[in-house]
Amino acid sequence: MIVLLGVAVVILGFATRRNPVLVVGVAGVVTGLLGKMSPLEVLAAFGRSFADSRSVTVFAIALPVIGLLERYGLREQARRLIGRLGGLSTGRFLTAYLLVRQVTAALGLNSVAGPAQTVRPLVAPMAEAAAERSTGGPLPERLREKVRSYAASADTVGLFFGEDCFIAIGSILLITGFVNSTYHQNLEATQLALWAIPLAVCAFLVHGARLLLLDRQLQRDMALAAAEHDLPLPKETNK
Repeated sequence: MIVLLGVAVVILGFATRRNPVLVVGVAGVVTGLLGKMSPLEVLAAFGRSFADSRSVTVFAIALPVIGLLERYGLREQARRLIGRLGGLSTGRFLTAYLLVRQVTAALGLNSVAGPAQTVRPLVAPMAEAAAERSTGGPLPERLREKVRSYAASADTVGLFFGEDCFIAIGSILLITGFVNSTYHQNLEATQLALWAIPLAVCAFLVHGARLLLLDRQLQRDMALAAAEHDLPLPKETNK
């Protein structure tokens, strides 16, 4: 029972708001040593766990790369690119990204985009630049956060409703396995994937409409912000 002291280390670390990675690592070392493992065996266990779950921890490799790209002007280049597309508003751009994200997820390509890979370094800056161009001035912080939240929602909705159209996704296999083993049915993954297509289309229509209405909301919110601060109304450059 003494090996359960590792759980106490986790509880204590989270209660004192320490770094989660450090807390879990220390808890693993403490549990291994109390379980009469040698330091080399503990290190080998960490290595095996990392290798077995490398699909989950691959972000640790991608994040430094994205950080370097941002440091050398990736976000600025993204904003400059959207500035050249004069007819592309924030809502239209995010709707197009929603469609791309949903189609790629339906093909099983879940990792080609995501909050860390595309939303933060590319999609959000481009959506902000389109909003500033369409409203004719810099966005207040509240509206900037609103645009960022809509950019994140386009990625989340596209992935959530698109991935179920792919028959080899984990959720589809879990549902079919549970139903077949519990209720003695003969449910095929293809059946669930086909039924997920109409739901994905409805999700695109509903959220796409919300994204397209975002342009009108930004115009109205900018006008209200200008009136509150006694500023001249920004010129509308995109109708």
